[in-house]
Amino acid sequence: MGKDLVHKHDRKARRKAPKSQDIYLRLLVKLYRFLARRTKVKFNHIILKRLFMSRNNKPPVAIGKVVNALKQRTRRGKTCVVVGTITNDVRMYDIPKNLKLATRAPTGKGTVLIQGRRKARKQFRYFGAAPGLPRSHTRPYVRSKGRKFERARGRRTSRGFKK
Repeated sequence: MGKDLVHKHDRKARRKAPKSQDIYLRLLVKLYRFLARRTKVKFNHIILKRLFMSRNNKPPVAIGKVVNALKQRTRRGKTCVVVGTITNDVRMYDIPKNLKLATRAPTGKGTVLIQGRRKARKQFRYFGAAPGLPRSHTRPYVRSKGRKFERARGRRTSRGFKK
């Protein structure tokens, strides 16, 4: 007697190609597909997977974070790899130079792979337990931040209690 297998939940939800039609991104995907296939290194598979990611899953990285990542004693002389945007900081004078990684380190040897914080988006401030609940640090959706807007109970001791 055979088993009755249910194939209802077999679909794997993951990207196999980028949604963007950007030709430069498509060329990078073509290059890293080749490198992932021909070099048996996990690094190229990770880069390829990150090239497919949505914009929310590729948060920007500040140039200061790149510099701090390379300041550690164990990471001196290594190349920092970021799949996504690197934001500028006018206060920084010594900025590391950009490299073409696929030609310099096709296997990822001597590199440091870093990402930006995904929870850094402004929307995440509003997620969580309802604002006003005990120990909730969730930001309320308020039209304005003036005197008349959400300044009563729980915000002042003179109006019952202050959280």
